[in-house]
Amino acid sequence: MSVKLVLLKSGEDIVTDVQEMVVGDKDNQKVVGYFFTKPCAVKMRTNKDEDKEKSFEISLFPWLPLSKDSKVPVINDWVITIVEPIDSLREMYEKDVLKNGKDS
Repeated sequence: MSVKLVLLKSGEDIVTDVQEMVVGDKDNQKVVGYFFTKPCAVKMRTNKDEDKEKSFEISLFPWLPLSKDSKVPVINDWVITIVEPIDSLREMYEKDVLKNGKDS
């Protein structure tokens, strides 16, 4: 499993389990896209409470919620960058999405 935070050309932040989509033989492979497993859009809001310090609230929403597919192909032209998510985002995604809110 490779949970990553992906920035798309559309400006969307997606947290997902990422796998490369490659073509060609072993000696001459080329990445043409990625498979996103159970992708979720990440929304971040600023909490502005006068009594507290400025903080953020992170919410996850299914990306392509009307699709039956849990594994979505995305061409590499739409991916701006792929980075490691912060620990709290990774834990939220693994617990609430990959494990469907169930503890192991």
